Amino acid sequence: MKIPFTKAHGAKNDFLLTWASEIPSEDLPGIAQAICDRHTGAGADGWLVVSPGADGCHGRIRLFNPDGSEPEISGNGTRCAAAFLIEAGLAQTEVSILTGAGRKEIRLIERNGCKFLFEMNMGVAVVEELRGTLLDLPVTIVNVGNPQCAVFVDDFSLDWRAIGAKIEPHPRFPKKTNVSFVKVIDNHTVDVRFFERGVGETMSSGTGSTGAAAAALARGEVSSPVKIETAAGSMNLREEGDILYLVGPVEIVVKGEFFL
Repeated sequence: MKIPFTKAHGAKNDFLLTWASEIPSEDLPGIAQAICDRHTGAGADGWLVVSPGADGCHGRIRLFNPDGSEPEISGNGTRCAAAFLIEAGLAQTEVSILTGAGRKEIRLIERNGCKFLFEMNMGVAVVEELRGTLLDLPVTIVNVGNPQCAVFVDDFSLDWRAIGAKIEPHPRFPKKTNVSFVKVIDNHTVDVRFFERGVGETMSSGTGSTGAAAAALARGEVSSPVKIETAAGSMNLREEGDILYLVGPVEIVVKGEFFL
């Protein structure tokens, strides 16, 4: 069986996108595990199944992690889906996408061929625990459409990958959690590393960046606008009332077929 895909990345957080009409309806988690494998598949941080024209939106997406789990949303992935819909001629500069976390609005700022820059309405961040402790580390727990645990650190010399692997399945989080490690640089800048639920380490994360910035804002560590430095470069977040807007890139890099 051939599974067609387009590969795109949002700040080196990479996704495979396939039209829902071009795949079988059964065992999508199994297909996700196969196609996302970086040694025996096409390789990606996630697989997006896209349906055009859903419920008044330009498209609807289902996201599957490399372990086959289906999270609510990916910020970088949703921007990749916006580029996918624009490239297919199904949207122009304003794109609405239905996700597992509800309808999301994305605005195209600029395009240069297969490279895009978007601003995405990330919605309202719900702070569930402002100043907590996990594994003797200071944390802020926040929901931005998916669960986020922001761990505040002085630097990244600690084994944050191992710590992220311990926090992700912690009993505090019944559906597991995404983990970000946040170093405050100055009043408008944070540096962040990501350990994502169902994925592991990623070079960047849209919802993780939003959660990290929202946590730092709630703690009074930074002020809007916030520059989020990542291993893949920077993204920018601003507050407008209670709404958070994240600006980040997308690049479409490959089209092909996966032989399942």
